[in-house]
Parts: sequence; C-alpha cells; structure tokens
Amino acid sequence: MDEATRQLIFEDAKKWVYQAGKQIRDQIDDQYQIDTKSDANDLVTAVDRSTEQFFAGKIREKYPTHSIVGEEGYGDKVESLEGTIWIIDPIDGTMNFVHQKRNFAISIGIFHEGIGEIGLIYNVMEDVLYSGKKGEGAYRNQDKLPPLGEQVNIETSIIALNSSLACENKRINEKKVQQLIKDSRGTRSYGSAALEFAFVAEGIIDAYLTMRLAPWDFAAGLILVEEVGGVTIQANGKPVNLLEKNTILTCNSKIKHQLLDEYIEFK
Repeated sequence: MDEATRQLIFEDAKKWVYQAGKQIRDQIDDQYQIDTKSDANDLVTAVDRSTEQFFAGKIREKYPTHSIVGEEGYGDKVESLEGTIWIIDPIDGTMNFVHQKRNFAISIGIFHEGIGEIGLIYNVMEDVLYSGKKGEGAYRNQDKLPPLGEQVNIETSIIALNSSLACENKRINEKKVQQLIKDSRGTRSYGSAALEFAFVAEGIIDAYLTMRLAPWDFAAGLILVEEVGGVTIQANGKPVNLLEKNTILTCNSKIKHQLLDEYIEFK
C-alpha cells in the first residue's frame, strides 16, 4: 500500500471511529438488548451490532473492493489475506460496557496483502485514540509514543493477564503463572484485550498474556505494538494467524524470551 492510499484510508477510519464513539456515548445510558454468545459471560448488545453495521456500511460505500472481518457477523467470509481487509471489533470489552460503562474500546486493524498498515484503538469513554500507521510510529491522541524501554526485566514489569490463568486449568501450567505473578512487580486485568494491547504500546504495562483471542481482538493492537518496537506472537512462540483464534503474548521484546522460557508452559 502506498503512502497516499494509507493516509486516505487512515483519515476515513479515524473519522468513522470518532463518529461511532460519539454514537456509543450518546446511547450509554439507554436501555438496550443484551444477549449471550458462546457462554453466559460472553455478552453482545444491540450497540455492538449497530456499531459494526455502521462501519460495514461506511467501508462498503467508500471502499467496495475491501473485505471486512467483524465480530458480530456483518463482515465477509474471508479465507485469505489477499487484498485490503478491515478487522473490526465494534466494542471490545462488552462486559465492561454493560456493567461499568467504561474500559471498552473500538478496535480496527487494516491489513493489505497480510501486512498491517493501520491500527486504531479508541478508548470511547476516555476519548483517547491510540493510532498507528506502518513505518510511522504509534500515537496516543496527538502525542507520539516513544519506543519501548530498554531497561526492562520481569522484576520491574507490570503484566496483564486474566486471573483464571493462575487457577487450575487445562491449557497452561498454573504454577508457572503463579510464579510469574510473584516475580513481577504487579499484575493487572482490564477486561479489554484492545486496551491491554494499547497499554503495552504506551509502555504502561510490559506484557499481556491470554489463551484465546480472535483476530478482531488483537489486529489493531498488533500494529501499534510493532510500531513501538514490541512483539506479538502466540504464547508458544509461533507467529499469530490473522484468520483464526490464537493464544497471545504481546510484550516488550526485552522480556519475550524470559516469559516464553520460564513462565509459559502448556499442558
């Protein structure tokens, strides 16, 4: 994708994100339908659906040759990374949206021929936009984010993870996770993968570990983290797959090997 095309798409995407964010804020206190998907804690609302429809309509009108991958089913059946693909989560952190009315985000990653070109994560209630374009760095609103720090180790790191990873489970050795909790400076759980990626890019947390994310959960964040020198991989060290669910480790590259070698062990 050439620079002029990237800039045009970026400006449109940013405009639509701000418009959708305002619509969400305007509806935040309304009564709306709440449903469940895979289980009782996997929530979806009418606002999730209408927001994704808003983006799908705008994209298809302005960029009819582009493909859309969306969480709520208003996208296309995408089986390859050919062409330009918008990967959208209209509300990442729906449980937070429903129960807290904060700590949720709009997440959009735009890829061309499999290459991450544009990432946007909008913290709706804080009116904070994290954005990045390939080769141009990442920003928090108008402020450019610095490269991730060099002097980082586990003992001085803040690690984001779901507390369930420290409980007995079938996927990962919880004893290793418990040791990570003990060895790190602190752990956090924000309930929105997009925001956790944004916070890694901002350098206010040093890593985020999770066992199951869909592409719309991490597509935008992958681009932002890469633009500040971080790394996003599967928790077994393999590259992520943008067409399926993944385990995810995104972090400051200085602690990647220590996390993989000492604290992540699959059963």
